[in-house]
Amino acid sequence: MIRVLIADDHAIVRTGLKQIIATTLDIVVVSEASRGDEIPDRLQDCAVDLLLLDMAMPGLAGIELIRSLGRQHSGLPILILSMHNEEQIVARALKAGARGYVTKGSEPEVLLDGIRRVAGGGIFIDPALTPDQAFELGTTWAPPDDALSERERQVLEGIAAGEALGDIADRLHLSPKTVSTHKMRLMDKLRIDNNADLIRYAIHHGIGKS
Repeated sequence: MIRVLIADDHAIVRTGLKQIIATTLDIVVVSEASRGDEIPDRLQDCAVDLLLLDMAMPGLAGIELIRSLGRQHSGLPILILSMHNEEQIVARALKAGARGYVTKGSEPEVLLDGIRRVAGGGIFIDPALTPDQAFELGTTWAPPDDALSERERQVLEGIAAGEALGDIADRLHLSPKTVSTHKMRLMDKLRIDNNADLIRYAIHHGIGKS
């Protein structure tokens, strides 16, 4: 069970978030805060697996709040929920220590996906940000040579070149099942969950080009 602390100064927003989370079986809201300076006390009162944090609240807030929480509660996964989608704001939040960023205009499924990924140790960027924006954030996506094994990179190269998984398997002398496993692992490492974004990633990094 993922235990969430919601920090937002608007009661109606907190209520809406609790209603969304209540539809799940694996996420639960254990506490709330309406001000940034309330968060440390809430974290002392109960065990929390993820902080869902609004960037703009009374008192200490934004980047300084993220940094402060990082110093006091190292390792606490922070997922930002904000009305802002400017690249600079997203980048600063991530560099300050947040592990994910979701805009308030997103669908509930996006928020829940973000909670699960960040609580699980990953990084999550709202799909409302274009792939190019996400790549430009720098901290969001690891370079392919660093993130992928040689086999995973070979599979990605084949996908980027338009090869079917069966053809990739034949070329690499692997079974189709093994190629599918490599594809699943590389997508998980890159935090990509569909072929279109996978191909965009490959194009952005020049993978699969002769």
